[in-house]
Amino acid sequence: MSGAAPVVVSPIELPRDAKAWMRSWWPLYADDPHWVPPLFVDKMNFLNPAKNPYFKHADVRCFQATCAGRIVGTIAATHDHELAKHEPGIGLFGFFEFENDPSVARALLEAARAYLAGFGLHTLRGPFNFNSNHDFGLLVDGFDTDPMIANPHNRAYYPEVYERIGLAKAMDWYAYWLDKGPMPQTVLAISERFLKRNPEVTLRQLDPKNFASEVALFRDIYNDAWEQNYGHVYLHDEEFAFAAQGFKQILDPRLCWFAYVGDECAAAAITLPDFNQVVKRVNGSLFPLGWWPLASAMMGWTTPDAIRVFVLGVKKKFQHMPLGAPLYINTWKSGMTMPIRGAEASLILETNVKMRGAMEKLGGRIYKTYRTYEAPVAV
Repeated sequence: MSGAAPVVVSPIELPRDAKAWMRSWWPLYADDPHWVPPLFVDKMNFLNPAKNPYFKHADVRCFQATCAGRIVGTIAATHDHELAKHEPGIGLFGFFEFENDPSVARALLEAARAYLAGFGLHTLRGPFNFNSNHDFGLLVDGFDTDPMIANPHNRAYYPEVYERIGLAKAMDWYAYWLDKGPMPQTVLAISERFLKRNPEVTLRQLDPKNFASEVALFRDIYNDAWEQNYGHVYLHDEEFAFAAQGFKQILDPRLCWFAYVGDECAAAAITLPDFNQVVKRVNGSLFPLGWWPLASAMMGWTTPDAIRVFVLGVKKKFQHMPLGAPLYINTWKSGMTMPIRGAEASLILETNVKMRGAMEKLGGRIYKTYRTYEAPVAV
């Protein structure tokens, strides 16, 4: 790729250089029919330290690799202080994009290593854009379909290059596909029996008129339910509000459910229409005409033909109860009224035997595998 021209890696300044940094991804995926570009305005805000509250508890340095005046790769290195509270010594990398040249990828990874070594960190983990509360993972299987909303996609040569430059598997995460169709009777029976025996358990849809309070309810469930999960990072109020605003316009209340035990909100399931289909049509840009398909979809004039079960969480003290079953069933009932072909449930840890078993009972099949990798900071 680079020929005789040297590859030069240098840090960039955010948000000043973010536009050119991101624009370098488009040529990398020019011949990939399944890449969905980021929504440009949204990602510019995400990479702006003055707007994204994530930067308040993380040290972030972004780098670019250039060759003969062209940007040929990017990476971000992150020291996340919240992650350090329960996993000290871990540094994160993400936004790792590169042309098919291991020397480019290696040079970028070395820059990330050097930055993280300055904090005394011992292990490099990724890709995370920026942590597990954002999109993460390297696609290693399932390159033949587009990614769903808030899931990444990458070139098929990336996994081999990762291994060549010394990154090793840490964990796999699965995306399950469920065709639209009848709910298995066994699952219906479990839910009906549970609700009959526990009349104190009730369910309701998200109320968009009280969005702020609904976000607060879900935030409490999220931080409690995922607290002990692999790679989990506590999500602060400001961060949650920032993320929620990004999803507010595309949430469909019919697909968002809360479960109560008595008066306490115990669990929630959030499912999103696959607006990646719309973002792909506008090529990540709202201008000059890109706003029209996005706006029409938001107003219900066009409907994505798939949905993604984005998160389902149960507070720890209620995890002995099968609250997931009625949440799935209510979501499924809503989905059956929509012109969709099916749903994705993701991302599910390979070690989460309980959730994987639930997916299989629902008739789901693994159709994409994402992987996180690790390597020593010092080499």
